[in-house]
Amino acid sequence: MIITTCGNSTKLAKALAVKLQARYSPLTLSSFPDGDIYLKFNTRLKGKKLIIVQSFHPHSDQSLFDVVFAAETAKQLGAKKVILVAPYLAYMRQDKMFNQGECISSRVMAKLLNNSVDRIITIDPHLHRYKSLKEIFTIPATKMTANSVIADYVKSKVRNPVIIGPDWESFQWAEVVAKQVGCPVTCLEKTRFSSRKVTSKMKNPIPIKGKDVVIVDDIISTGNTIIQAAKKAKKAGAKSITAIGVHGIFVENAIPRMKKNGVTRVLCTNTIERKESKLDVSDLIVKELKRR
Repeated sequence: MIITTCGNSTKLAKALAVKLQARYSPLTLSSFPDGDIYLKFNTRLKGKKLIIVQSFHPHSDQSLFDVVFAAETAKQLGAKKVILVAPYLAYMRQDKMFNQGECISSRVMAKLLNNSVDRIITIDPHLHRYKSLKEIFTIPATKMTANSVIADYVKSKVRNPVIIGPDWESFQWAEVVAKQVGCPVTCLEKTRFSSRKVTSKMKNPIPIKGKDVVIVDDIISTGNTIIQAAKKAKKAGAKSITAIGVHGIFVENAIPRMKKNGVTRVLCTNTIERKESKLDVSDLIVKELKRR
């Protein structure tokens, strides 16, 4: 078994190699003067199983092409199987043609991967209109969840927790985490006016005064939905407010803005590698890779 990465998940790839007692072999990956991809494997792949560990952030477009080029090259070099571990899988949010003429990018992304890798494993993909990854992937596709990792953190680090989902979509994560922790849970009902303007109100209000509020979401991007929830929690008398995202994208100064609006701590898993990635998903991935 050989483990490699296209650059976004180096720490995670190395950790998986150690835990699986597999060889970690980094790619040589650069570009020609005109911008074309240059990619080279530095170990023999003939007859080997190759695991490409690559989060699709940052640079989702480059990550997708790098993975496709790496997978196709691996097969040309005789790899018997190519597995993609994409801890964060981009392009899943565009799952329908909202306006005439739009690209349904999730289907285009899936088509490219269907034709290049043999299996995909991902963590908490953004499934909204799709009920299953099988709706777009023809290859075996495994959806894992980081709920247990988040719940373990809350149980060990948060003294008097209350879980809030910042909108209805996030409630599926918040509810499961709260059940595992054994604490109250609610969510906010969100009205979105644009990609940046959002208002919300608490659905099924619960006591928050003096509590340590944990806001749980799958993706934290601009942080606007977290800010709305934090404002509600702060107004209700929360003692502290922790924001936890499975995937921490954090664009447009999201972290400073969240902290300015009452968030005490901002954390995410290491599906995307950054200094806030305090929650480790490597054991989840190892367990799945060992299953088959």
